[in-house]
Amino acid sequence: MRQDDFERGLTQRRKVLGEDWVTRATTGATAFTAQWQEFITRTAWHAAWCQDGLETETRRLLAMTSTLALGRWEEFEMHVHAALRAGISETVLQDMLRLSSVYCGVPAANTGFRIAAKALATERRPSPPAPLTPVLRERSFHTFSEPQMRVMLQGPESGVPVVLCHALGLDSAMWSRVAAHLAERGHPVMRYDLRGHGGSDLTSDISVEALVEDAARLVAEWGKGPVVFVGLSLGGLIAQGLAIRQPALVRALVLANTVAAYPPSSRESFRARAVQVRDRGMAAVVDEVLQRYVSASFQREEPEATALLRSQLSRCDAHGYAACCDALAQVDWMDELSGIQAPTWIVSGAADVAAPPVLQEVLVNGIAHSHRTVLECGHLPVLEAPEAFLAGLSAFLAKALRGE
Repeated sequence: MRQDDFERGLTQRRKVLGEDWVTRATTGATAFTAQWQEFITRTAWHAAWCQDGLETETRRLLAMTSTLALGRWEEFEMHVHAALRAGISETVLQDMLRLSSVYCGVPAANTGFRIAAKALATERRPSPPAPLTPVLRERSFHTFSEPQMRVMLQGPESGVPVVLCHALGLDSAMWSRVAAHLAERGHPVMRYDLRGHGGSDLTSDISVEALVEDAARLVAEWGKGPVVFVGLSLGGLIAQGLAIRQPALVRALVLANTVAAYPPSSRESFRARAVQVRDRGMAAVVDEVLQRYVSASFQREEPEATALLRSQLSRCDAHGYAACCDALAQVDWMDELSGIQAPTWIVSGAADVAAPPVLQEVLVNGIAHSHRTVLECGHLPVLEAPEAFLAGLSAFLAKALRGE
């Protein structure tokens, strides 16, 4: 038999709020409240929530924003818990609360943050500490020199400086955990968005040589070189170029999940991907890239981190991404690796399909003072094997700085 509007509304209400909450509200109804419960189930949960149009997550965000604006804190808290149980990311929740501060007022958003933080802890998703101390606080700015680059600084003024360079399609946020780890251990840390990515300028000239020039410019303007330069994927190709073109700027090198040059089949894939993105935007390739960046097991076990990665890739400027794909199809450092004299740690992912370990044999054999570690992960060890990556990085830094 076909469900009536109440039954359809009740199904939607359970889907959004969870079985326990709805059961308490309906089975606890009295002669005084039963008609009211039926009314809101038919009108709110069927007539409003069951219509086509908005995605469920968008409806959740609207419900949270509206209850926050009206100061209906019990309902706000109910919707926050329901959204967290449904898998909404902490980043989306943060964005909603920040935007609410503009339209609903700072006091309301402040209360919303307090309730949401408590809900995160209750749902066993506590947010890790991020104290705003002078050493750990992230300082963000844009360069005066052009093209303007968005730069993030952390750590003390003195100490061995480290520069972090991110992968294709992502931005400096990829390094947040690593940057905090290094800053806590006394390293001044700089990370930045590549041109055409994040908050940096998009230019018509995006080649690996241009990206290397950007890196050299940033290190020179920072004034703390020579640096330990850490590059992952595209960042690793830039790191190689910097050590070859500007060896005086590089004290030590980390080449993670990268290659000296891609084989012909990969070059063609990059060119094809560039065409797809120019024609149809990032949505045309985001699923393919996600599969290349993280393993299927990581996607199953870490849905929030996977959703955040998808969101970051989707936000990348299509023209910047496509231009970098074309650049990757051309770069080749193989004949110049012998020019790299800096101590080098090469990181491979055992399950990396984007930069398979076999392709990194060229780096191991071509760079004189290098050693390699193979981690149990895909293309992004900072996501899939963060503890192992940080432990290896700390050990490499200690060894390299002792001159071993």
